[in-house]
Amino acid sequence: MSRISFASHPFLLGFDELDRMVERVSKAGTDGYPPYNIEQRGGDAFRITLAVAGFGESDLSVTVEDRNLVVRGRQVEDGTERQFLHRGIAARPFQRSFVLADRVEVAGAALDRGLLHIDLVRRAPESTVQTIRIARAE
Repeated sequence: MSRISFASHPFLLGFDELDRMVERVSKAGTDGYPPYNIEQRGGDAFRITLAVAGFGESDLSVTVEDRNLVVRGRQVEDGTERQFLHRGIAARPFQRSFVLADRVEVAGAALDRGLLHIDLVRRAPESTVQTIRIARAE
């Protein structure tokens, strides 16, 4: 059975990368850890907030890799032996990815009271008009 794609429409030229991106996002894991919120903060600003209780700044990394915002967390054991009677605070390593549009950039990240806030902004599009010279066919 063949898959029908919106990028196969004859008026949508060069959108095959967008089609692959939509397919990649639809196959992403559904692991809910760590939980997160996405907020609209004005017309061109967004904030992703991840609940990362127990993680410090040195345990977290935020990178942009090929238009993917990737947040990773790995807690380093402090070497002390602890015996938990109940362990309800998750401390497992994680990786969470978000696909960014072409003009969306990371403005900054901050850790506050167990919440990692990542601020994003959308740059205004550059308005250009290009005139194409028509050559005479010989």
